[in-house]
Amino acid sequence: MDLDLLRVLDVLLQEGSVTRAAERLGSSPAAVSRTLARLRRAAGDPLLVRAGQGLVLTPRALEPKDEVAALVHRAERILRPGPGFAPAELRRTFTVQAADLVVGGLAAPLTARVLAEAPQVNVVFLPESVEESGALRDGRADLELGAAGHRDTETLTEPLLALPIVGVARRGHPLFDGPIDAQRFAAAGHIGVSRRGKRHGPIDSALARLGLTRRVPVVVPGHPSALALAAGSELVTLAVAGWLGPLMDSLGLRTFPIPLELPPIELGLAWHPRTAADPAQRWFREHVKAAVREAVPAR
Repeated sequence: MDLDLLRVLDVLLQEGSVTRAAERLGSSPAAVSRTLARLRRAAGDPLLVRAGQGLVLTPRALEPKDEVAALVHRAERILRPGPGFAPAELRRTFTVQAADLVVGGLAAPLTARVLAEAPQVNVVFLPESVEESGALRDGRADLELGAAGHRDTETLTEPLLALPIVGVARRGHPLFDGPIDAQRFAAAGHIGVSRRGKRHGPIDSALARLGLTRRVPVVVPGHPSALALAAGSELVTLAVAGWLGPLMDSLGLRTFPIPLELPPIELGLAWHPRTAADPAQRWFREHVKAAVREAVPAR
């Protein structure tokens, strides 16, 4: 039995009149009479019977009267919109799955924004390894932030930024002694970044189209390690334009345009429909989007 049927039953039991019940429900007497007929069939009892000019409840209807009223009240309370959202009173932990490169640029502005409004909120960043593991579906992650697009069709997504890929090398690297063309770029030693240990990717495909290859003597699982290695060696690595600027400055690194035709990195946000209407989740998503924009200077 659905909630609408229970709601009509509750009003009928209180009013003992189809006409008055229709007025309370904003319906017509004919519609309420049809619903009463359905209720009678479901209950196997007439529930309300004619007595003079009105209707009286049968013993079968009197028995659950209070229980029906309480059940309808509880259901309406559950489905009623929650109270006004107050970030200052929020005590929640939000989890964000993201690559370490994204976390490096996002963590500081996001935590500053969130804690300024909600000092009791916690933010936990999960590693990229949980991607495609059902973390959004089963609630282990509230958001995924990374390459736009998601294989799970039930997931909601929103594109945020398109960032060009750039090269990174230490200041004073011989590459900066002249124009950086495809040949000189390929000739440099490269640091690969792959949590699965892959040594080849889009860069190699783009170089192959020009008849060039590169040497990747080192592969590390994350970008922080790649940047630290590039800062202390003659090797070069990759990053996205405008991201982690302060960190690169502190490490003595310099970026340069890659002399290849490469698609930008599409950064997007993904979340499960289960959390779409939650005011706290909406508030957190807006702060994540604002922090991403804050992390990338206007270009």
